Amino acid sequence: MAKQTVLAILQAAKQQLQMAGQDPELAQYLMLEGNQWRFTELVQHYREALSPTQTQAFQAQLARVCAGEPAQYVLGYAPFYGREFQVTPATLIPRPETEELVEWVLQVVRQPAAKVIDVGTGSGAIAVTLKKERPMWLVTATDISDAAIAVAQKNAQRLTAQLMWATGDLLAPVTGQRFDVIVSNPPYIDRTEMPEMDTSVKRYEPEQALYAADHGLAFYQRFAQVLTTYLVPTGDFFAEIGYHQGAAVKQIFKQALPDAQVTVKSDINGHDRMIHVHLASKG
Repeated sequence: MAKQTVLAILQAAKQQLQMAGQDPELAQYLMLEGNQWRFTELVQHYREALSPTQTQAFQAQLARVCAGEPAQYVLGYAPFYGREFQVTPATLIPRPETEELVEWVLQVVRQPAAKVIDVGTGSGAIAVTLKKERPMWLVTATDISDAAIAVAQKNAQRLTAQLMWATGDLLAPVTGQRFDVIVSNPPYIDRTEMPEMDTSVKRYEPEQALYAADHGLAFYQRFAQVLTTYLVPTGDFFAEIGYHQGAAVKQIFKQALPDAQVTVKSDINGHDRMIHVHLASKG
């Protein structure tokens, strides 16, 4: 029996994914990532046959994705800001919108040696990226999940990013410290939105990193009450928000911090996606 070419395997995989109700383009993603190929290398291999080991690995990954498991969990890593981060079901899968949050922090914060904390670090994507892009910054990463912190620490070690770590709820693990910058991608989904969410997200991604009380606003309410305790007098807070939460989140911070400058920023798709709170000096 003749071996199938890479192109034939891809075409069959796309049909299999489509029949399973999944994105057919995931076939190419699995083939590229599984073999560490760029697209040009994939094209060069189109007419060649995969080895039995390669074929078996690809088919096993394909079966898991057809069953609804996110491709990033199947592969064990996800791209973020030009780097690869290990991900597990203990961490959210980093998304392009969060890259935009990181970019905003880098654009706004100009201190050469800022003291920064990433609250709810998950895979460590935000904290590690900020440290790699600004090596002089002192970056701390926290999470309530021991399992998430373990993943983040592995990512930091592999990407040679020296961070400080703390485990616990919100800012409680760093009580007594003050920071120039607090950044967070907190849980912000209201459970009433579950019917609109992707099945794979609901089935595989960690619940405590997704959902928040009070229509998804609970964590912003909590941050608003403690920012003046944990930020320096002219400090900055950045957070990702839900696409329809801009006005509500802005009101939370303006009510709690009347003198602060509060800015909502849209993502590349034009949706409200992040907020920046700059404290005004009392002096």
